[in-house]
Amino acid sequence: MTANSVNSIRVAILTFPGVMHTAVAGLSELFQLANRIAEQEGAARFEVTLLDTADIEEDAEQHWQILILPPCIEGSYYETEQPNLSAWLRQQHAAGALLCSVCAGAFILAHTGLLDQRSATTHWMLAERFAQQFPQVTLDANKILINDGDLITAGGLMAWMDLGLELVAQFGQPAQMRLLGAQLVVDTAPREQRYYRRFMPILDHGDTLILKTQHRLQRDFQLPISVREMAEQIHLTERTFLRRFVKATGLKPKAYLQQLRIGKACEMLESTPVTVEQVAAAVGYEDTSAFRKTFIKVTGLTPRAFRSRFSHNNGEIDQREIR
Repeated sequence: MTANSVNSIRVAILTFPGVMHTAVAGLSELFQLANRIAEQEGAARFEVTLLDTADIEEDAEQHWQILILPPCIEGSYYETEQPNLSAWLRQQHAAGALLCSVCAGAFILAHTGLLDQRSATTHWMLAERFAQQFPQVTLDANKILINDGDLITAGGLMAWMDLGLELVAQFGQPAQMRLLGAQLVVDTAPREQRYYRRFMPILDHGDTLILKTQHRLQRDFQLPISVREMAEQIHLTERTFLRRFVKATGLKPKAYLQQLRIGKACEMLESTPVTVEQVAAAVGYEDTSAFRKTFIKVTGLTPRAFRSRFSHNNGEIDQREIR
């Protein structure tokens, strides 16, 4: 089932000591505006609940599709792990929830261990502290938002708006997000491009064994792995694994892994100056020619043409790179 076919997306915005209340209210109102547009466009609606972290034990039986950890502006709640909260977030993630953080909310998310060996961002003023506390996380504080499939982190205090628009783009329709941006007087063009370009895996399908494989692939996409190995790791026969994987994700494992790798390649081409050959190797392709063919198949552009069109620094790129 695709995001666009979902009538109601269940969203929980977590509140905790020191939370930035304007961000909590702003996200709630952003989704309210998106819902008004949904009535006109037939797009997804967002069912938003404010959930205090002190009440999560009472919420143990609830399943959320999106969980948001907003920024905080005072106190040190986010600096120290809250074991019950970490366990609850891991449980929700294991059930298919998309976990999101803004600013210092990344600390709360990192305490769960789910960001280990994953890319993330936070406020630039917190970057050094975050890197020292969570050296196992690949921090890129230069980015405002990093959508890593099942985990999304946003940087600054006001990046809750970037996150909200990203979620509307991901779970709604392009027209819904464009109209929302027009009402907010926000330039949505880059986000719309990411919407078309980024692979959005289905995570809330209910098959916990296949979800475990998806989480592993999201983390280790650059490593070689066969269907046989995937099946053995979750104790299924190859035939059963293939049937359940396709049913849950809509893709065969090879195509799914290709989508993940090309998505990561797009991010590197867009934001770094490394060569196409280096990008290919970084995302798991030993043969650059095979990488180019797969890239064209997935995006419709050659890697160099993609970089020419979307790179943040395309004005500085050697013209030989786009031929």
